[in-house]
Amino acid sequence: MLKAISRFFEANFSELEQESVSSTAHRLQLASAALMIELCKSDQSIDDTETSALVEILKTRFELEPSQLSELMELAEQEARDSTSLYQFTSLMNENFEYSEKVTMVGNMWEVAFADGKIDRYEEHLIRKVADLLYLSHVDFIKSKKIARDKYEN
Repeated sequence: MLKAISRFFEANFSELEQESVSSTAHRLQLASAALMIELCKSDQSIDDTETSALVEILKTRFELEPSQLSELMELAEQEARDSTSLYQFTSLMNENFEYSEKVTMVGNMWEVAFADGKIDRYEEHLIRKVADLLYLSHVDFIKSKKIARDKYEN
């Protein structure tokens, strides 16, 4: 996917391997952040409500350090134009994440996409592609979409 982001994650993943039980959760947080940033850019217009939802997820659910968040956002900005494939990144996730973590990540992507009240076809395409590359069942793909949609409709 994004070479600089991939290097960022590989560097953080190798450091995290030496940490406690929270290492897997932290890796999921970092991976989700990168894909949600890419999702915000997928429809060629960056919506403030989606960006706010992304930042809120990163801050409250993921508890990323401000320096990590800034570095990740900067890398995504620099590399977004060159992004041609998700495979390299999703293959890393397939090697390291449990199925439930992959479902959670796709759910977070849906939340960002629904934040502005509409799903752009490019957003849905990107989420579907990520879900397929992560080998999620269609049932889990639809469930995660429904949960996110219900959150924003209520």
